[in-house]
Amino acid sequence: MKTAFDGFRAVSKGESRSGVVHARDLPRIADRLADADEAGAADDEIRWEIGGVRSAEGRPALTIALDGHVPLVCQRCMQPLDWPVEQVSEVLLARDETELAALDEASEQEVVLADALLDPRVLVEDELLLTLPFVPRHADGACAEAPEA
Repeated sequence: MKTAFDGFRAVSKGESRSGVVHARDLPRIADRLADADEAGAADDEIRWEIGGVRSAEGRPALTIALDGHVPLVCQRCMQPLDWPVEQVSEVLLARDETELAALDEASEQEVVLADALLDPRVLVEDELLLTLPFVPRHADGACAEAPEA
């Protein structure tokens, strides 16, 4: 994964960066995934792009786009579930804790403290966590027959 970057510089220069990460390599995601060797377990590759932008209100922000699939376990039938990930989020940048608190109070958007270099891996992992269902399950009627107890 690419190295850390200055979020405010990315906004001022209109910079973006992109890459690919495997969900299994993200510590807070790995334990939520189906076993890699389970039949039908999907690939866990996530393509990402992070770009510096201005929010609708003119605030410094980052867009974080994720695209791919993650293999989860359906909590209804306990079989692998190929969960599509197609997410674009915008997060506001705060220069310090005071600005973070003020923006968090005034806005519905997620706010990230950018007083130091930002790690794209952490941003991607945070956004991926937010896209995953709390209780993964197939669409109604799409479950395989539940295993016998």
